[in-house]
Amino acid sequence: MASASTQTIDTLAKSSGERRAETEISDSKWAIGFAGGIDYRVYRDFDDKVRGFPVVTYEGEYIHVFGSGVDLKLPSVGPVTFRLRGKYISEGYESGDSSFLRGMSDRDSSFWVGGVATWRSELVRLSAEVLTDAMNNSKGSRAKLQIDHRFSAGAFGFTPRLVAEWVDKNYVDYYYGVAAGEVIGGRQRYQGDSTVNTEAGIRMDWLLAINHSVFFDLGATRMGGAIKDSPLVEKDTQYGVGFGYFYRF
Repeated sequence: MASASTQTIDTLAKSSGERRAETEISDSKWAIGFAGGIDYRVYRDFDDKVRGFPVVTYEGEYIHVFGSGVDLKLPSVGPVTFRLRGKYISEGYESGDSSFLRGMSDRDSSFWVGGVATWRSELVRLSAEVLTDAMNNSKGSRAKLQIDHRFSAGAFGFTPRLVAEWVDKNYVDYYYGVAAGEVIGGRQRYQGDSTVNTEAGIRMDWLLAINHSVFFDLGATRMGGAIKDSPLVEKDTQYGVGFGYFYRF
């Protein structure tokens, strides 16, 4: 799963546009702010870091820019919207991030491209996303199904979510596998297989004043069996905390 440096930021950036649409507080299409967070990674002895970045978002008729991603809007069919999506996802590691990873080759982040379909009703929003690694670092593919709904209470909003994400064997082998040249005592050879990760989380937003919003996000991701079985992994659940502030022009 993506680290907090992009997943949380993208979630908060997209939610900034959703918050504007639901409250109709401004006709502006631009917002600037700051978002960051930390993921407690499942790698052994991993050096977790708090990360934060300035963020610019734009919501236009055909384009939506959010954090490290961009959507091209396609024609809708009834209650279902379609978009082409590209986004940079920060994940992987450097060998210096953990004493257990010394001697491993670095695993690089990638820019992923694909599409997303979203169905909305008064009770729930359901989205399906399929992406492939455009930089061929992992040569992998991933597919995500998410269900969520925003509940509002005055200036506050609460959006619980459930997510299931399938990742293919190339993805798992790249980020959690151990190649023959990386084997040492206590770190055996490991080849990944496809698996499904599941997440539960909640995002909270607060409209401080006109055009000023604060966001907070909590999530827990339980890794699939092919990731939990990796010798690089010591925990089966990854926890994430994110936060953000946006000003909409």
